[in-house]
Amino acid sequence: MCVLPRFWRNTFSLPPCNNDGNLPLSSLQRAFSRIPWAYTARRLLIAIPTMLAIITMAFLMMRAAPGGPFDGERKLPAATEKAIAAKFGFDKPLHEQYFDYVGGVLHGDFGPSYKTLGKSVNDLIADGLPISLTIGSLAMILGITLGTLLGVFAGLRQNSSADYGVMGLAMFGISIPTFVTGPILILVFSLGAGIFAVGGLGTYPNIGMNWHNMTLPVITLALPQIAIISRLMRASIIETMRSNHIRTARSKGLSERQVIARHALPAALLPLISYAGPAMARVMTGSVVIEKVFGLPGLGSYFVNGALNRDYTLVMGVVIFYGVLIILLNYLVDLLYAWLDPRIRYEG
Repeated sequence: MCVLPRFWRNTFSLPPCNNDGNLPLSSLQRAFSRIPWAYTARRLLIAIPTMLAIITMAFLMMRAAPGGPFDGERKLPAATEKAIAAKFGFDKPLHEQYFDYVGGVLHGDFGPSYKTLGKSVNDLIADGLPISLTIGSLAMILGITLGTLLGVFAGLRQNSSADYGVMGLAMFGISIPTFVTGPILILVFSLGAGIFAVGGLGTYPNIGMNWHNMTLPVITLALPQIAIISRLMRASIIETMRSNHIRTARSKGLSERQVIARHALPAALLPLISYAGPAMARVMTGSVVIEKVFGLPGLGSYFVNGALNRDYTLVMGVVIFYGVLIILLNYLVDLLYAWLDPRIRYEG
């Protein structure tokens, strides 16, 4: 028996009831029904002590580092040092400083920056994150797309000249570090051809992210990912094409294209997804080398400057943000695993 009266169904243009008397589930409802909520709750509970350990280690390591955020070549007067310590809570015992900081983090406050006057760590992360996310996202999209295509192309032609050529280029891309690739691209395409900007976000009044100043950083950051993913996908597609379910699909009379697209690729993508989760967090939160080479004020640059200047709160804020992103992306990877492979089930 249908739960809703016919008048309501006609008035609100609801779909007809199923044979069991219930309204059919929408795509969104089906998607929510497939989410393992018990597993999600367990992962969240595990994430709490993990994040607490990350916060504790970051706090203790920064406090153990020699020097302080207000140390300079000339020693400050004792009265000034005492006033600074009282303002920022350095005069309190270490355990009180720790609990004050954890309490602020729980309220979403990473504290003030000790080196950038008038700005909090939240402000600096908000300033640098869009740049790092833009570069990292575009680099990962480019790396996954080209790496998957090249890896599948080489894997389906195992031990051929095309396979050797692709894998040779992949080894070349892995071997050359980004602090070498970046200056070479600047020398060729910026100083030589004049196509792209040397670095930075432009000059006033045309300051901002655009293809002119973002292309070379994205390509430089994507090249190692293309090389790594192509090797990963080559090995995965070779192993998958030898599986029993591929032989079964061929025995049913499916074309080779259908076998690859419907049966081989979904299974071959599992190792890529496992790699892409942590890699995406690492790339999207900013590459220190890329942002330094191209002079971009991203999250990676802020992290390095904070570490060099003993800006405790800035370094800890970036580390905590990075940890949260890693945990979130790993959870999404688990969900994608279950979506691509029906054999995987997460029980509560």
